[in-house]
Amino acid sequence: MSASAPDLSVILVGAGDARSVEKTFRHLAAQTIRARVEVVVAVPEADALDLGALPTDGFWGVEVVSAGSLVSTARSRVPAIRAASGPVVAFVEDHSFPEAAWAERLVEAYASGPWAAVAPVIGNANPGSATSWANYLIEYGPWMQGTAPSEPHHLPGHNGSYRRDVLLAYGDRLGAMLEAESLIHWDLTARGERIRLLPDVRIDHLNFSRVAPSVELRVMGGRAFAASRSAAWPAPRRALYALAALAIPAVRLARTLRWAWGTPSRASALRSLPALAGYLALDALGEMTGYLFGAGSAIASLGAIEIRRARYLRDADQPLAYA
Repeated sequence: MSASAPDLSVILVGAGDARSVEKTFRHLAAQTIRARVEVVVAVPEADALDLGALPTDGFWGVEVVSAGSLVSTARSRVPAIRAASGPVVAFVEDHSFPEAAWAERLVEAYASGPWAAVAPVIGNANPGSATSWANYLIEYGPWMQGTAPSEPHHLPGHNGSYRRDVLLAYGDRLGAMLEAESLIHWDLTARGERIRLLPDVRIDHLNFSRVAPSVELRVMGGRAFAASRSAAWPAPRRALYALAALAIPAVRLARTLRWAWGTPSRASALRSLPALAGYLALDALGEMTGYLFGAGSAIASLGAIEIRRARYLRDADQPLAYA
């Protein structure tokens, strides 16, 4: 340890085996300020992770915490956030890969202004199929390179960063708030806090490229978001939003094409149009269900499919999870 505290603590949720997080670790090990970075890995059982199989040398520190059953990757981040030593925590996934200057630029951003949350733009790490593009555009379309303002209304989930004190202030509500991070961003900006997107810093994200798992992802993702968003709403308001969900596919399709139009992703977005429309309809179905009936099993279903991404990649994409 080269200092009393790291400048940045990186939170990584894993399944427990070293191979599933190895590629993400290699990208973290390539960071320009590696010695100022702490990595906190949340796995079901800390003793089960073989750190010797990972490139852990040179970091400020590496800690493994037991998060229990991976019912939800959002809730699994909570013990890691509490165990972190740095003033800023950044989220990465076992299927997201930050470029080498990522950590340094995040630290510089927090030093430059009163930001509560900062995130990079998101790239598509497996751009070879319409299903991958559809899932990527639905989840990260607002944050493609060249699309979003530096102070947007919300930031990409699962791959952003926060001042640690901002997250800890949510107390026992933190796990629930992290289920749909846009809720945190909207809450922060409503309270006068500022959030920032870094348009020239990128994390590349592996997206589902198999059709059947994508159907589950879209329905369950929409349901979990709507349930989290409307948890404290009265029944009439939830019913109204459920009805409005019928318009979601058309509205989001137009919005997504508008985001992509002025970027290098335009041609890929157009080629994925049929898949994009279909998956948006499934997302809307999930939202409608979430507003009317709550989360049901959606959070547990998402938790089960958010790790070991290679399982949900078409054969041609599977090497990208490891190489």
